[in-house]
Amino acid sequence: MVFSQILWKQHHLFWRLQAVTSHHRMNSSHPVAAVCQMTSTPDKEANLTTCERLILQAKEGGASMIFLPEGFDYLGSSREETLQLSESLQGDIISRYSQLARKLKVWLSLGGFHERGHNWENDRRIYNSHVIINGQGEIVSVYRKGHLFDVELTGKGVSLKESAFTNPGPSLVPPVQTPVGKVGLGICYDLRFPEMSSALQRSGAEILTYPSAFTVATGTAHWEVLLRARAIETQCYVLAAAQVGAHHGKRSSYGHTIAVDPWGVVMADCGGTDVGVALVEIDMDRLKDTRRDMPVQKHRREKEFYCSLD
Repeated sequence: MVFSQILWKQHHLFWRLQAVTSHHRMNSSHPVAAVCQMTSTPDKEANLTTCERLILQAKEGGASMIFLPEGFDYLGSSREETLQLSESLQGDIISRYSQLARKLKVWLSLGGFHERGHNWENDRRIYNSHVIINGQGEIVSVYRKGHLFDVELTGKGVSLKESAFTNPGPSLVPPVQTPVGKVGLGICYDLRFPEMSSALQRSGAEILTYPSAFTVATGTAHWEVLLRARAIETQCYVLAAAQVGAHHGKRSSYGHTIAVDPWGVVMADCGGTDVGVALVEIDMDRLKDTRRDMPVQKHRREKEFYCSLD
């Protein structure tokens, strides 16, 4: 099921290509998705340069849709810096990604954009927004993260309060029809809420995506098992672009950008150290066969059954 996996070494600038030939890549009958792994810093221009390189590499590998992680634009070192660097959807960063998508004729999942809130001038608060841009450079969907990461893990060095400067999104958004399939949008901490993935699947999602910046402690314990669980219970592909490594003196991320198939098999894993890209085929026959052979959704009981203990 793996179409290819490409790892780009951040410091040494060389490629390792696994289990792929250019002939197979050019003649694949299935659409190809790319999930990217990077190390964002507060330097927005440097982050953009990295993303452009990864997008170009994914395009050259045959990807028709490319998924970037949460915080692809930047990861600030303080609340003040995070807010100061934020932009609106009409700002420079999204405009440049729109131009790149149009130039390369690829779809982009921008998986955690620091979007200035609708009342920015008064409250200086932002949204954590997942922006989908089509091959014409148009914004076709925006999901604003609904579950904010307010967690204090004593003894593990994890202390984050996203709600201190971020507004929760008001609602889910319908899955988006893309060249690789119908994509249901989440962001990072949303992964822990199976009600959300089930709702997206019932609305037609074939692919769930969770662009993330998981901490090392939570990633080591929970990342892969949560992603595989969401794939197994919804019988969807799950694509999870991730941040990796040290972003600044106060924060590091777990990495392990992963693609999982509808049976729960890990198709690709970028590991926990390097910037890189994983390319995977999205085989809808695989999805249909899984759902046919184990028709979980048909076996689901009426809502009243699951609410009978309330």
